[in-house]
Amino acid sequence: MAMTRKRRRLYFVMLALLGLGAGTALVLTAFQDNIVFFFSPTEIASQQLTPERRIRVGGLVEQGSVVKNGENVTFAITDMNKSLKIQYQGLLPDLFREGQGIVAEGRMGTDGVFTAHEVLAKHDENYMPREVADALKKSGQWHEPTAKNGAPTTTTEPVPTTAQ
Repeated sequence: MAMTRKRRRLYFVMLALLGLGAGTALVLTAFQDNIVFFFSPTEIASQQLTPERRIRVGGLVEQGSVVKNGENVTFAITDMNKSLKIQYQGLLPDLFREGQGIVAEGRMGTDGVFTAHEVLAKHDENYMPREVADALKKSGQWHEPTAKNGAPTTTTEPVPTTAQ
């Protein structure tokens, strides 16, 4: 039985759709491995996170919580409602200090301690990572940053400074 032109065209369209579906599935699978969600300490306390899930946490480094032992550092972050203990091995950013907004990326341990693989600190006195600022606003603990002239800034982006 010979294939008609109409049937050949139908098979070609079906094969193309199958290929497009397979390609889309491969791309989405690759993206799924690289998606990292942001959580505040309060959100982490209210959720059950699996240890293999890579996430970002952010908040203010608690006063008196930083303990350094060589390259091993333990500290706590807070969103003013809840605190989260973080372990990190490596060199911290130069701008890392207590009372500062940070974002840490890593995995939540089964013991409730977050193991960070990367720690990011703010780079300007008027800058706070957007995720941290949003988490503080959500908790009701946000204090609007002020510019050098005392006026409140309207953004969490860096405020440009002029050279004197």
